[in-house]
Amino acid sequence: MAIATINPATGETLKTFESLNDTEIAAKLDLAGQAFEHYRKTSFAERSQWLQKAAEILEQEKAEFAKVMTLEMGKPLKAAIAEVEKCALVCRYYAEHAASFLADVTVETDASKSFVRYQPLGVILAVMPWNFPFWQVFRFAAPALMAGNVGLLKHASNVPQCALAIEDIFQRAGFPKGVFQTLLIGAVKVADLMADERVKAATLTGSEPAGASLAVAAGKQIKKTVLELGGSDPFIVLESADLTTAVVTATTARMLNNGQSCIAAKRFIVAEAIADKFEKLLLDKFLSLKVGDPMQPDTDLGPLATPGILQDLDQQVQAATQSGGKVLTGGHPILDRPGNYYAPTIVTDIPQDSAIAQEEFFGPVALLFRVPDIDAAIKLANAIPFGLGASAWTTNDQERDRLVEEIEAGSVFINGMVKSDPRLPFGGIKRSGYGRELSIQGIHEFVNVKTVWVK
Repeated sequence: MAIATINPATGETLKTFESLNDTEIAAKLDLAGQAFEHYRKTSFAERSQWLQKAAEILEQEKAEFAKVMTLEMGKPLKAAIAEVEKCALVCRYYAEHAASFLADVTVETDASKSFVRYQPLGVILAVMPWNFPFWQVFRFAAPALMAGNVGLLKHASNVPQCALAIEDIFQRAGFPKGVFQTLLIGAVKVADLMADERVKAATLTGSEPAGASLAVAAGKQIKKTVLELGGSDPFIVLESADLTTAVVTATTARMLNNGQSCIAAKRFIVAEAIADKFEKLLLDKFLSLKVGDPMQPDTDLGPLATPGILQDLDQQVQAATQSGGKVLTGGHPILDRPGNYYAPTIVTDIPQDSAIAQEEFFGPVALLFRVPDIDAAIKLANAIPFGLGASAWTTNDQERDRLVEEIEAGSVFINGMVKSDPRLPFGGIKRSGYGRELSIQGIHEFVNVKTVWVK
């Protein structure tokens, strides 16, 4: 796959890049290994100062970074600016909390002194996706670097300018040379990197096949991985819900990032008693969305990131209709303009046991299901191979408690949209991956949890 910036709103190739050759990759690995030997000995205060400086750069130059994101993968500019701001937030969070998260923990035993110490592992490889090209990287890098690890970024091949900009941010922030490097390489090089003894662990956010491939490569080397993969998040609306707020949130949750988010609401599971009203309100919201140039501040929905994603999504919608689904609105690419645009789409009446109901739709397509009660809602929510996030809407305390307890997912949000927050652990179960990012759990993923016993 070519490493290039191709504007998804126009199809124009703006800039191309040469992949690193094996000699260049080896030199970067050498530099990373050497950097770790020095960097691991730096203090939390030094790392915090550098990470706070990275946050300042992000905040001061957010408009420029946002424009690069929008040019490369098509998210609305206002969403891109918010993404940069969130990256600054996670930098400040770990700059302020890492020292306490990684402080020695005393444990009373038969020893004179015994405690747990957290120490960095070394070079961590991050294989990151295009859909949140800054946030996905910073939510890995902030805790990893504060823990004393060094990072190698293999970013998606359609966001090379984002990848290089992130490396530049860390360099300008004052981090020592080699502590964070971008590798402009294709996916075929990842297995070789995992086999290199200097790489100690890896994290990947992306598709199921990509995650499985990395896990196999890491497994052969007995190396730690964290995987955040796909999702087909349920959005459950029960009879007692605040319907107006639920519909507004449902629209935002489905159209987040042009529908290209692992934790976007994708399957709308609605109690039969309110389903007609919910469907009408949701249709009205979808029809009111402004599709257009993602650089314009009033655009609600921009293009999909690549022509391949557009084609795959349309094939899924056609398969849904062939299985019995009914398209209420949309259901087709937008052909009267250049770029990878797909019409906001609602599909109803898909058989719950159909193969297509098990798949993740990565674009502005909502699947609407009707259920008789909470039992059926929970059963349908769990009847997929994914388990990333879930949003559920009710004002009944007993229903809330059941939803929290019984939904199979890494996150359950009651009366709110699923989102990531630096203060809360983030990740999935089942085929949505394993391990956690963010919060104290995220910084503990790539450290040696060392037991110390002294007598």
